[in-house]
Amino acid sequence: MNASRREFLRWLGLGAATVALPACATTPFGAHRRKPNIVFILIDDMGYSDLPCYGHRFHETPVIDRLAREGMRFTDAYAACPVCSPTRASILSGQYPARVGVIDFIPGHWRPYEKLRVPSNRTQYLPLEIVTLAETLKTQGYVSAMIGKWHLGGRDQSPEKQGFDYVGQQGPNRNDKRVTTLTDNAIEFVEQNQDKPFFLYLSHHSVHIPLEAPQELVAKYERKPKPADGVNNTTYAAMVEHLDRNTGRLLEKIDELGLQEDTIVVFYSDNGGLRQTFTGKGPIVTSNAPLRDEKGTVYEGGIREPLIVRWPGVVKPGSTCNTPVSSVDFYPTFAEITGAACPANQALDGRSLLPLLRRKKRFADRALFWHYPVYHHSSPAGAVRQGDWKLIEFFEDGTLELYNLRDDIGERNNLAAKMPEKTGALQRKLVAWRQSVSAAMPTPNPDFDPTRRAEWGRHPDRQ
Repeated sequence: MNASRREFLRWLGLGAATVALPACATTPFGAHRRKPNIVFILIDDMGYSDLPCYGHRFHETPVIDRLAREGMRFTDAYAACPVCSPTRASILSGQYPARVGVIDFIPGHWRPYEKLRVPSNRTQYLPLEIVTLAETLKTQGYVSAMIGKWHLGGRDQSPEKQGFDYVGQQGPNRNDKRVTTLTDNAIEFVEQNQDKPFFLYLSHHSVHIPLEAPQELVAKYERKPKPADGVNNTTYAAMVEHLDRNTGRLLEKIDELGLQEDTIVVFYSDNGGLRQTFTGKGPIVTSNAPLRDEKGTVYEGGIREPLIVRWPGVVKPGSTCNTPVSSVDFYPTFAEITGAACPANQALDGRSLLPLLRRKKRFADRALFWHYPVYHHSSPAGAVRQGDWKLIEFFEDGTLELYNLRDDIGERNNLAAKMPEKTGALQRKLVAWRQSVSAAMPTPNPDFDPTRRAEWGRHPDRQ
């Protein structure tokens, strides 16, 4: 290893041991070719069913639908948490939120009189000692940009301190909510760095409420006939299409610069769709049907996401993958693709998706885990999925729910009482996992007041 690389690794805090290349890394994929650019498009609160390529019959997203036809569409992709900050932390760290210590959005919800006193985030930011995905890719010569929503800390924990070379508009002002400014920043970054491998982390504020979209698009959907079922909110539909148009602007620039063949494009969401604000006020804007429930719950509607990956020459156009995958998988995936060494002193909970992208093999009954011990749109709970089976454990009273997702994607038929052995085995697996990652648990609340339990208060960590 040359001196400059050794010094750089020491600066990252990785040490010389990293040279051994942990199991998640290999030699660069396609070493004879240019290292692929990575464009990671992260949507805020887009539900599994919001896109026509996932079954929506009112929204129009021709660009994203074309991306699915040109790449691989995942049917069982998950966020590691049903809210934003923890999922974002999992993407950049490769760790489950419970291990990172960011288990709720920053700073978090707070119900001072509920039955349980919920744990706070261990840190109200992505810990600086975490070697991020951007820092790991930097060892392979990547220049990186974070544009848009960060939500992983303040000025002292900004993207520049987590390995990103360029930080674009973060917002959230009105222009950012309508995504045009962010796309302008992304296009500028691609133009300026087209001659070197780049990692673009484009994190949109859309389609998070409050709703906002160009009036001409809203008028279009007000004129459009609506399906007999579904929510089909016209402003939300316009917001989704406006996001699609700006995604098209970025992809057109990549094509114009001749970078399509050397660019991996990932389209993903940070958690499930939000029906309406957590206070229960305002319009209902979307539905995650046929999935159950919404953002802030560990039911499928809160954690199952749209995921599309386009990689010309590697990913078969129009392919579909039904293997369960998680946001913790992106870190080891991009490390293996680029030949980057994963940090030797940092546990990674994910698995490289490269075998799935190349359609070489499936993951044999890997278990995926969730830990959301706070009150949001549901009560504190955890979950595990292994194969077709999913167990949910509610922490208030120990209630267990067991579902076969192959037969019951809507989680309507609780089989826990009928299948005690399966229920017990999955619960033991979930408990063991919580112990292995030192997951913070809620405790009895000495201020519990049954008459005031639904009241929201100011989180004690909010500045």
